[in-house]
Amino acid sequence: MLEWLVVPASTFAKDIDFVFALVFGIVGFWYILCNVAFFGFLFRFRKREGVRGQYITGNEHHLKRWVEWPHYLVLVCDVAIVAAAVQVWYSVKQDMPPAAQQVRLMSQQWAWSFAHPGPDGQLDTEDDIKIVDELHVEVNKVVEFKLESRDVLHSFSVPSFRLKQDAVPGRVISGWFEPNRVGTYDIQCAEICGIGHGIMGAQVFVHTPADYAAWVASASTH
Repeated sequence: MLEWLVVPASTFAKDIDFVFALVFGIVGFWYILCNVAFFGFLFRFRKREGVRGQYITGNEHHLKRWVEWPHYLVLVCDVAIVAAAVQVWYSVKQDMPPAAQQVRLMSQQWAWSFAHPGPDGQLDTEDDIKIVDELHVEVNKVVEFKLESRDVLHSFSVPSFRLKQDAVPGRVISGWFEPNRVGTYDIQCAEICGIGHGIMGAQVFVHTPADYAAWVASASTH
């Protein structure tokens, strides 16, 4: 469902879309079913001439089942949603694959700063490439990021990657993504961080291997 609105561009995007679709489908099914039953009962038990109203306690077994059976079915649906969500959460947030590239992300009011490995391929060395509001990565390579905040709470969000990670002052938070589609994608701050929150945007550029190597060579000379 989400892919109709925002193109998925990471390996775990479709897994997260599946959880959204599962929740939407289950909730939508029960919403329609409840409305059909509600308006059906309104029509069936409407006021009619010559028919007296009845007092119903609701304790009769054949009446209680209208509450009990849907209740058990909803619990089954809840278990299915939780199981799917926990599996995706584990694969995205806890089971970090070996990284082919590391980058450092720094958030501050109201801009993003990025540190990329230079020609030596190592982060936090003298030849690091540091840029504001531009993140450059290679397609089909696992990228590990180190996220920090210089001031207040921020949230690193790339909708096309289905990625969102809060940045907490005083902490370095690790995460990962693997882009699988070449292109340029928006980066947002998804946490209200002050008066300039709405303009705190950046972009992530996903390159082919050749284009990424050319970018590193070009950026290293500046």
